[in-house]
Amino acid sequence: MEVTSSGTAVVTLPADDQILIKREFAAPKDLVYKAWTTPELVKRWWSSDYGEMSVADIDLRVGGRWRFAMVTKDGLEVAFHGEYREIVPNERIVSTEVYEAAAEGGADTAAAEEQAAVNTVTFTEVGGATTLTVLVQCPTNDVRDAIIDSGMEVGMQKAYDYLEQVAVSLM
Repeated sequence: MEVTSSGTAVVTLPADDQILIKREFAAPKDLVYKAWTTPELVKRWWSSDYGEMSVADIDLRVGGRWRFAMVTKDGLEVAFHGEYREIVPNERIVSTEVYEAAAEGGADTAAAEEQAAVNTVTFTEVGGATTLTVLVQCPTNDVRDAIIDSGMEVGMQKAYDYLEQVAVSLM
């Protein structure tokens, strides 16, 4: 699947410990939500052009866990996991997010879980188009800055382009 990145997601920093991402998709919110929450569909967009998804586990219930992993073209595994805290189908998902390499970098697992970001994802539809809003609440300013400095926006922009293609393909 060839994509030219549109880079239309807008990333702002509303507070010292927050990242806010907004992107409009040319698909109804139920289809964007489905593409966001269905493992087979997540595998089509999450890793964008950076590698191949090896894991897309989603236990979509409060208290359920999720884990996404990919193997990059260089053979490196990149993985994230978290726990669902709130779910309103087609409208809102609140979950934690832990970057597993940071947890392995000397921090114990319990400490890594305590340092998890909390993501609040909302799906708002107007006229058949969906605005996806992701508020990333980081535990500290240093964590927020590390996320921004990681280059996450480049990969996210490409992944969101693929997410839109997947959602549109469901129409």
